[in-house]
Formats: sequence, C-alpha cells, structure tokens
Amino acid sequence: MDNIIRHYGVLAVLVLAVMFCTGCSRGAKVTFTQGDNKIDIRIDGTSVAEYRYTSDLVKPVLYPIRTLNGVIITRHFPFEEVEGESHDHPHHTGVFFTYDEVNGNRFWASTSSPPQIRHINIADMRDGKREGTLSSVSHWTAKNGQILLEEQRTMAVYPGVNEYAIDFIIKITAVDTTVVFGSTKEGMFAIRVAPWLKENGGNGKYLSSRGGTTAADIWARRAEWVRLEGEKDGIKAGIAIMNHPSSTNFPTFWHARDYGLFSANPLGQTFFQKSRGEENPEPYELTLQKGESTIFRFQMICYDGTRNKEEMEQKFRVYSGRQ
Repeated sequence: MDNIIRHYGVLAVLVLAVMFCTGCSRGAKVTFTQGDNKIDIRIDGTSVAEYRYTSDLVKPVLYPIRTLNGVIITRHFPFEEVEGESHDHPHHTGVFFTYDEVNGNRFWASTSSPPQIRHINIADMRDGKREGTLSSVSHWTAKNGQILLEEQRTMAVYPGVNEYAIDFIIKITAVDTTVVFGSTKEGMFAIRVAPWLKENGGNGKYLSSRGGTTAADIWARRAEWVRLEGEKDGIKAGIAIMNHPSSTNFPTFWHARDYGLFSANPLGQTFFQKSRGEENPEPYELTLQKGESTIFRFQMICYDGTRNKEEMEQKFRVYSGRQ
C-alpha cells in the first residue's frame, strides 16, 4: 500500500530518528503491544501512550499521555472519572486529529457518530531501538455514510534524554468527491491537557516561537512551535507541538486556550485573521478534488523538567531539517 512511509521514504524517517536521538539514551527501545482495539506504546518497558480506536470513539486518539517519569499530561475525562476534573468539551479526548466544517460535517465537535473518523486497519507496526513506527488507515465518514477522506497516518516514536517525541505524518486524500474544509477555529492537531497544566486554574505556562507567553498571546496567531509546561506535585513536566515546514499552510495558526485545550490549526486562517480584526485578512480554504491529497506534519515532544526558548529552537532546527 502507498502508505506515508513510502511517500516520504524510509530513509527520511530514519534520518529523523538519528537527528532526534543525538544524545538520547543509548539503546532505548520502542515497542508496540496489541490490545483490545488499542495499542500500547512503550519505551524501555514504560508505557507512555495508548493508541485507541474502539468503535464507539468518533475518532482515534492517543490516551493517556505520560512522560518517561510517569507524569500524566492528558485530562482523564471522558475516559475516566477523576474527582475535581472538569467535564467541559467532552469531544476533547487525549491527543487527536480532526476538524469541523468538512463538507458540512462537524467532525471536531461530534461526540457520537455519525459523522466519524473510523479506524480501518493498522498498516505497519515496527518495534526498534531508538525509533519505532506505527501506521494506520482511517476513513472520515460523513453523516450520510459517504467516505469523504482516507487518512494515512504514520507515528514515529523517538526516545530522548528525559523526553520522547512522536512525529505525526498525516496524509488525507479525497476519496470520491470534492472535499471542502471551511475556515473555523475548531481544529486540528490537539491535546486536552491535565488540570494542573491549564493556564487558568493550574500552573501551566505557554511559550511560542514568536514570543507569545500566554494563551491570549498565542491564540489565532502563527508560530512554528508552542510548548506548555508546569508542575505536578513538585515535579516539572511539559509538552510541545512543532509544525514541519512541509506541512499544509505552514506555519500553523494556534487554537490555544487557558482552560486546557492546546491545538495547532493550520486551516483556520480566515476565521482567525477576522477574529483578530486584521485589516486585510487573507482568505484560505482548503479544497481537495477527488483523488487529491495533502499532508500535515506535527511533532509532539513530551518531557520531564523544563525547556527554554533556546532549547526549543534547537529542537525545531533539527526537526525541520535546518541543521
């Protein structure tokens, strides 16, 4: 199958592994364990994430997300009830990739199907030292049952020192009709973080490549990367999202909120620019003709400790191939 690794070439994925693992734990091994409609992702035996795709989910998700030291980064709800956690926005589930306004279908806001991004199969699963890859195929299925998009996703996991990265290469293809993505804030590559990591009500602190330090600074603006970090029971940890220069409409806009939503949204350009009152907003609407594809690339870095701007810039240079 013409999966995403073939699109970029195995060599490109291996190069990314070598670049990220400069200074990584020698011989750290990534393994994938198949469970009941989920796959456990482990680094040297430590579970750091689960890829979940049960039929009742309206989209595949990664949940929970843990640092190498076991700090849980994601909100538990709606998968688990934890005292004190908010129940707002039940469609914010772990780490997810979705979008509203797709030929009139609200994939982002949906909590019951249809519509549904339906997991079809695991295309590839490879354990390995310093790098492991997991590839899947999903169908974006409309309210009327029509398959609008095929999503081919590769998640390459790279262990590092006190951190790991998951590189997401997501190719979406219009199946048998023209697919139009309307401009909305509701998208696209996102994580709903744990309460302690919220800016409002927790101690989370944002930082963007463009200098933003609050959700208000970052929301509806472009940036190459954003990180969010805080402290849980005296232990510092955080998460960063980077956008690759080859990704659609790079650098992405951000739908970052102080209540715990942390999302990169490259397709909300028109909405965001109008919302910010820009004098000359630039209309942007992604349209895929039948058989046409586009690619989104993001890297999620989950870490223990803190990461300053210089460290993040260095990681972005490596990720983007500029070093």
